Amino acid sequence: MNEKKAVVLVSGGVDSTTCLAIARHEGYEVFALSFNYGQRHRAEIEAARRVVKALSVREHLILDLPLDAIGGSALTSTIEVPKDVPPDLMQNRIPVTYVPARNTVFLSFALAWAETLLAPDIFIGVNALDYSGYPDCRPEYIQSFEQTANLALKECVEGRMRIRIHTPLIEMTKAQIIKKGAELRVDFSMTHSCYDPDPFDRACGRCDSCILRKKGFREAGIADPTQYTQ
Repeated sequence: MNEKKAVVLVSGGVDSTTCLAIARHEGYEVFALSFNYGQRHRAEIEAARRVVKALSVREHLILDLPLDAIGGSALTSTIEVPKDVPPDLMQNRIPVTYVPARNTVFLSFALAWAETLLAPDIFIGVNALDYSGYPDCRPEYIQSFEQTANLALKECVEGRMRIRIHTPLIEMTKAQIIKKGAELRVDFSMTHSCYDPDPFDRACGRCDSCILRKKGFREAGIADPTQYTQ
């Protein structure tokens, strides 16, 4: 039996899917964790289901979190999703698509499951280069959370486990991430990136996430399988 276990956060996007593929490639027995957090569409969760099934993950846990009750984000409320923002301006502000404390909430649940599974490794596909300015995607945040995690868990405090948070994509451009995924034979047609898809789950092509995805595939020299409305 493989004792090298990891909890991997999976949203169904390019980054988390590539991160999942990396964990599998490194020999981890993967336990995938996704969240229905009140986001404005179901396409994200459906993509996560497709990805996890395709990569033969042992177990996929989908938790309901009512972050829409808190609001404060274009992804969980009626705030309009920004469109047509040039990539070079995205890192100059924290956009309204930022979900308050989302990665802290997600990692906390991953931490709880990891302790229960006795799985000391957690993978998250955060990126600090081609991203939309989210503060909880930075290396200093991840380092701080890992330190807190090892102070918080019974298994860690009693010396039986040490939590390691893996961020294999954190210093990669979107193009590099896509190339890595392609190298690992990721089928990107399974993934979903758009913040504001139409009723048929077709990507808008104009939100920050779509713009960065298009740019990444173009720079990687790989065809983007996404069907965009624009």
